[in-house]
Amino acid sequence: MASSQTLSAAKRDNVGTTGARRLRGEGRIPSNIQGDGDHIDISIDEREFLATRRAHVHLYDIDVEGSVETAVVHELQWDVFGDNIIHVEFRKVERGVEMESEVELVFVGTPKGGVPRHLVDNLMIRCIPSNLPDNVEVNVEGLDEHAHVKAKDLKLPAGVSLAGDPEQDVATIIGAAGSPAEAGDDDEEGEAEV
Repeated sequence: MASSQTLSAAKRDNVGTTGARRLRGEGRIPSNIQGDGDHIDISIDEREFLATRRAHVHLYDIDVEGSVETAVVHELQWDVFGDNIIHVEFRKVERGVEMESEVELVFVGTPKGGVPRHLVDNLMIRCIPSNLPDNVEVNVEGLDEHAHVKAKDLKLPAGVSLAGDPEQDVATIIGAAGSPAEAGDDDEEGEAEV
């Protein structure tokens, strides 16, 4: 996990669609920094930002024309094809002060029986900004059919704790064709189509 990194930003006065399109054409991403009940509209260099993402940077010192804001990425907006980031929303944080954040769940392993059904894609966690992980793994290796994985069963990285309900189901193992009811529906539809 990389430490924080400084990211240069420019204030953005024209926040309309035309201005955003022009910025993207110049290789910049329209962005904003939320916090303290207000927000700052900025733009950042696309190549510089993508390089930090590849280096797994989560904590940024954003230099907005000489004024530095410490922030984490709160939300990324992608184009309709999911290829390009079209907007970044940052959230102000304080170094060393715990915050809550939503992270992606990554499902790994092969169950003993059935197939995993993902009940949620993200999980709320609590940690200091420098400990924010890329994701949290949900290991379904060797689980039997009808097994459930709860939030409290997940192995969280050091310095990270659950912020939500520990009893929340995040995955379950179902039969290869789905639940018995779903399997029955599929069979009936198959017979009707033949």
